[in-house]
Amino acid sequence: MLIFFFHSKKTVAKTHRKLHRVYGDALLSETTCRDWFRRFKDGDFDDDDRPCEGRPKTFKDAELEALLDEDPCQTQQELSLALGVTRQAISKRLHALEMIQNQGSWVPYNLKPRDVERGFFRQ
Repeated sequence: MLIFFFHSKKTVAKTHRKLHRVYGDALLSETTCRDWFRRFKDGDFDDDDRPCEGRPKTFKDAELEALLDEDPCQTQQELSLALGVTRQAISKRLHALEMIQNQGSWVPYNLKPRDVERGFFRQ
């Protein structure tokens, strides 16, 4: 629909007003319409949303767990550099996984028998 208005040489404001009359509040903001018109003007008619440039990189818990299996003595900073994310993201995921640092190693907060067998607990 926006492409039609763009090709009809309508302004962003006129386009937004016309669409607002038809769709009411369930409509894109004028700023979003302006962003789409700017894309069209640049020759980008792909209707897929672009990934946000400021969006933080995501990682899976399995990636973090694999790094901890390799070396449970890594710091949060080392883990964040290896995964390309912030230290705060690592901290939140470790907390969600119920991992704590005990004597320099990351271990589950509640040790299970398999964790003892794997050598997480040393007396």
